[in-house]
Amino acid sequence: MRPSTTTRTSDAKMSEDTYPDLGAVTPQAREIYNTSRKFIAKIVGDRNPEDKIRQRCVIATGDLSIAETLRFVNDPVGAGLRTLDKGAGIYADIKMVEAGIVKKSHRCPVTTFIGRGDELAEREGITRTSAGVIELAGELSGSIVVIGNAPSALMTLCELMEEDRIRPELVIGVPVGFVNATESKERLRKIDVPSVSTVGTRGGTPIAVAAINEIINMHHVRADR
Repeated sequence: MRPSTTTRTSDAKMSEDTYPDLGAVTPQAREIYNTSRKFIAKIVGDRNPEDKIRQRCVIATGDLSIAETLRFVNDPVGAGLRTLDKGAGIYADIKMVEAGIVKKSHRCPVTTFIGRGDELAEREGITRTSAGVIELAGELSGSIVVIGNAPSALMTLCELMEEDRIRPELVIGVPVGFVNATESKERLRKIDVPSVSTVGTRGGTPIAVAAINEIINMHHVRADR
């Protein structure tokens, strides 16, 4: 396992005056967003692409301490940008995460695990998200997986990766909760796959969506150059 090798700062460095964002489409929205980014950048830092993700996660949660919980393994930003270039699939654990993922500026289809393996879940007595991971396992190699709520889904994903049955290009694994949330993320960080995760019980949809959307935003900025 190697620590994150940061994508060159110049690749993701945005203007010091404005932070282009696909979700801010009106002048007022852009003003609010840029004011927030400038304020948070002074506190969190603005040295590299990982700091951009930290900034967005802080804004999404209103919690400065979230920046210290984030962990980046095996250059997840670089892996995410390459995968977006390819138009590979993005897989989310639940519909709330899927709904929050920006659909503009890339051609990656976005699919949810929940609802894709309900018969298996009922038959085996496992969670619906875990069943969805198993049901869609054949599609996950080369994809981006975003898990913000279901530790069981991340546990199942890790098991499949440990068995060399699948190999996503990027895993954003930030499930929230007190049952297997901490353990699933620790397990993810031990696997030789690019990942973004949080330490401890904290996580959730806002962090998962913020992380993937910041990478999508970086991809948009690069494409516009």
